[in-house]
Amino acid sequence: MPAWPHAHGGPPLIGALRTTPEDFIVEELPSVAPDDGGEHDWLWVRKQGANTAWLAGELARFAGVSERDVGYAGRKDRNALTTQAFTVHLPGRASPEWSQLSIPGVTVLSQRRHSRKLKRGALRGNRFELRVRVTDGDRAALDDRVGRLQRYGVPNYFGEQRFGRDGVNVERAAALFAGQRMRRSEREMLISAARSAVFNAVLSQRVRDGSWDRGLPGEVWSLAGSRSWFGPDVDDDDLEHRRKIGDIHPSGPLWGRGELPTADAALAVERAAVAPYQTLCEGLASVGLAQDRRALRLMPEALIATWLDPETLGLAFTLPPGTYATVVVRELVAVAQPPNSPPSPPPPTQFSASS
Repeated sequence: MPAWPHAHGGPPLIGALRTTPEDFIVEELPSVAPDDGGEHDWLWVRKQGANTAWLAGELARFAGVSERDVGYAGRKDRNALTTQAFTVHLPGRASPEWSQLSIPGVTVLSQRRHSRKLKRGALRGNRFELRVRVTDGDRAALDDRVGRLQRYGVPNYFGEQRFGRDGVNVERAAALFAGQRMRRSEREMLISAARSAVFNAVLSQRVRDGSWDRGLPGEVWSLAGSRSWFGPDVDDDDLEHRRKIGDIHPSGPLWGRGELPTADAALAVERAAVAPYQTLCEGLASVGLAQDRRALRLMPEALIATWLDPETLGLAFTLPPGTYATVVVRELVAVAQPPNSPPSPPPPTQFSASS
């Protein structure tokens, strides 16, 4: 994978992340609450060492239902301590004894009834509490860097976990588009990786030329807190004010069929950035995806950095759905493998999101 450029200069610190699952704590913030009626059990579950899709299958087996009867809003990291909601459809049936569920690292914290299946994306975001074991760097520069992130945000890259070890998912996506047969679950993962790689290529160029957090002529704008976008629009005072307060962000392409909606300078940058990725672009168009957009800028909310002890930096912040905590960390800390530790295990076959 290419080395995506940093927006604020290289990170001032060097350290290790995820030395234990408790170093990476994620709490889902649902956009809906259980309504205490209906045919679904709403479960609030704490887990570690298990990815979300696998756990959904285990919940289905315990309840004696199909996996399609289990809903969840977002996929959470396996190598972390995470809390999230699941729903299990039980039409005409009493709730199982969820306290009897025995899966290492998994605890059902609470159970209530709900009237509908929890849908993907039905969350306001995720709250992160991270611990970084700092080994070197300029600690005096940390406060200034945190202030810059609070004010300007970070590039909204898709995280490395989307692409597999050494970017293998992108290579496999190219093979898929060339006609290699793969399972449906693999196809979805690889198509997502290809789309993410094209987006990151455009964002990387915008970071290099300094336009990732401001509009170019012919910009298409992404509305904060929404998947909506509009433009192209010329610069005006109202757009500039909305950009400064974080109401809108410059956007980049989620590739698919059709023409890019940008114009002028923004269009020229996008065409140049995706030129080396034509195989992926053509493949994404061929599978029926339509052109869509994603914000180039990510604004972490309530970002706090605290020294928990002389070697441990605590980070806390909230992110919207579909974004990655690791792209916030990378602007603060160059994450290195802990000394004398074994290599990290390969990522699961599904991408883990901070989504």
